[in-house]
Amino acid sequence: MKVDTVWGVYHADGGIMGEMRYVAGALFRGNHCSLCDITHKLAWEKKQMKQMREDLGIPFNLVHLNEQPDDLLEFTRGITPIVVGKTNTGFVILATDEELQRCKGSVDDLFSLISSRLK
Repeated sequence: MKVDTVWGVYHADGGIMGEMRYVAGALFRGNHCSLCDITHKLAWEKKQMKQMREDLGIPFNLVHLNEQPDDLLEFTRGITPIVVGKTNTGFVILATDEELQRCKGSVDDLFSLISSRLK
């Protein structure tokens, strides 16, 4: 299986309203996104995450629910947050929400997990 592109899909909508809903859910209902915990510190992408995406050797896109291409949306519906790989035959799961949670916010753990799945 040759993965051409990696996609990380957050469990939140993008844009001002999406970000506000996410923050409100996190503050008042304890909701969170395990992928957000790994990739961001407050509202900014971690420098280590930017470097990991560059070092991976293939494109690694991070998108919100409402920013997904149609084919990705169809594949990830109901299973976000998630990291998937795009192959010439479709998508494959590289990291589930449960696996992202086990990373406990660690970019290094995510990189190790994804790298092992790309071999």
